[in-house]
Amino acid sequence: MTDHTENLKMIEQSARDCAETYIRPHVMEWDESQHFPVDAMKILGQHGFLGVLVPEEYGGSGLGYQEYITVIGEIAKVCGSVGLSVAAHNSLCTGHIMAFGNEEQKKKYLPLLATGEWIGGWGLTEPNTGSDAGRMQCVAKKDGDYYVINGTKSWITHGISSNVCVLIARTGELLDSHGMSAFIIERGTPGFSYGKKENKLGMRASETAELIFDNCRVHKSQLLGNEGDGFVQAMKILDGGRISIAALALGIAKGAYEASVKYAQERQQFGKPIASFQGISFKLADMATKIEAAELLTRKAGDMKNQGLKMTKEGAMAKYYASEISVEVSTDAVQIFGGYGYTKDFPVEKFYRDSKLCTIGEGTSEIQKIVIAREVLKE
Repeated sequence: MTDHTENLKMIEQSARDCAETYIRPHVMEWDESQHFPVDAMKILGQHGFLGVLVPEEYGGSGLGYQEYITVIGEIAKVCGSVGLSVAAHNSLCTGHIMAFGNEEQKKKYLPLLATGEWIGGWGLTEPNTGSDAGRMQCVAKKDGDYYVINGTKSWITHGISSNVCVLIARTGELLDSHGMSAFIIERGTPGFSYGKKENKLGMRASETAELIFDNCRVHKSQLLGNEGDGFVQAMKILDGGRISIAALALGIAKGAYEASVKYAQERQQFGKPIASFQGISFKLADMATKIEAAELLTRKAGDMKNQGLKMTKEGAMAKYYASEISVEVSTDAVQIFGGYGYTKDFPVEKFYRDSKLCTIGEGTSEIQKIVIAREVLKE
């Protein structure tokens, strides 16, 4: 157990150092200009943070979910946007190829993704299908040894900068859970382009854009698993992906909380630090308790995932709770900072903006409740 704890501490320190050195100096500049820092992502890749869960034989770090939760959390404490990009790259694109790719696909793509040489994207959501993915309109029609893909995907993290993307497209009937398939599509494939980049409230340095497919021909060798497996695969990937978003939300909450504790001890009013007033100290107590509870839920889901156990309910609970308390904690942080909290000179307004996405992305809080209720009623 000691080895594991020591190892986790080393990884935590390494992620913290990386975030402080390569991310913190640029956080507001990237946020204001909506610049997606591909160079910083590549540095994180060189440090092993873009292939945390990928086995070493494929160029990854070969670590487990506890280390992964720690890495995402440390990066998100400094910048939610970069935390989100690291989470999406690891758990969605890379995770999908790792879980469902054949040996040839893994050998080709995982080393490029795990080292950060390539940036990965993942396309499920469409302009008219978010939670209701079964009605997707992006279609892949078989044509000999190829599939011809037509349609649009929206809200795609790294939609412009990704070198490779895992796409879920319809190969069968509408609403058939076995009527969708997953494909690996490289940037530069004729007929594959990107569209509008979203101008967002928060997570502004994490690129979100449309993917456009116009008679895009993809060879059958780029199919992940069998035809018709796409939707079932995507749901399994989202199960694990919820741990990512929980870790991201947790990191944002911790960043807001730590800034609040420091400020409350330094800021003087009526001749003493504001931390000595019950109104503020009770806020800090609530924030600390919520963070502790969210972390325990997230770590439990990670532990179950490491053991290969079904963790649909636990993952949804962690994602739901951590994302909601992230919003609550960062809202309280702005309040503690008062007027300064409303300015861009202090970090909490950005935590406040970034936190909200965690309640929406990879399944809204409402969808998590549906998942949790369904699992609870099965028991």
